[in-house]
Amino acid sequence: MNNLTQSEIFEPYAQALMSLAQSGDQVDRIGDDVNYLLGLLNDSEEFKTLLTSPLIKPDSKKAVLRSIANDQVHPYMLNFLMVLVDRGRIIFLEGVLKQFQALLRELRQTVLAEVTSAVELNDEQKEAVKDRVRRLVSAQQVDLESRIDPDLIGGVIIKVGSQVIDASLRGQLRRIGLRLSSSV
Repeated sequence: MNNLTQSEIFEPYAQALMSLAQSGDQVDRIGDDVNYLLGLLNDSEEFKTLLTSPLIKPDSKKAVLRSIANDQVHPYMLNFLMVLVDRGRIIFLEGVLKQFQALLRELRQTVLAEVTSAVELNDEQKEAVKDRVRRLVSAQQVDLESRIDPDLIGGVIIKVGSQVIDASLRGQLRRIGLRLSSSV
């Protein structure tokens, strides 16, 4: 998605959802709902396809959303999803939800750290990464978004905004290689 789409579609809808959540004192609950829906979108290609397909009628999309939401999401969130379907914007759901997460992080003075590792990090390792990022950027809280890349061999790459900390074995080998080639 380009920045124009983000600012014209994602932001206004995410702002509207945030306003709704704040007015009903449901920010934490809506934040949980956003995480739940993003999890569904990431885990189910069929769900994502259903929402983005122009061949599937809006009523069918609403029925599926109602069945998935069934006591799992707050009524505010369900109504918001119905509005997105009615306005033909449900195809942008993932972007709107991610934009909402960004607004929530801003509200809570939280930073997003994208962590790439060779294997899944355990809870202790995740906390160590969060602590390092907190000290690095003086943030109150840190949200981790994890990815697995077996090519790293070992270690992690941490990205916070435009800052990148490459503590991977692959990165260390590359730096050694560069030093060796420059000394020849």
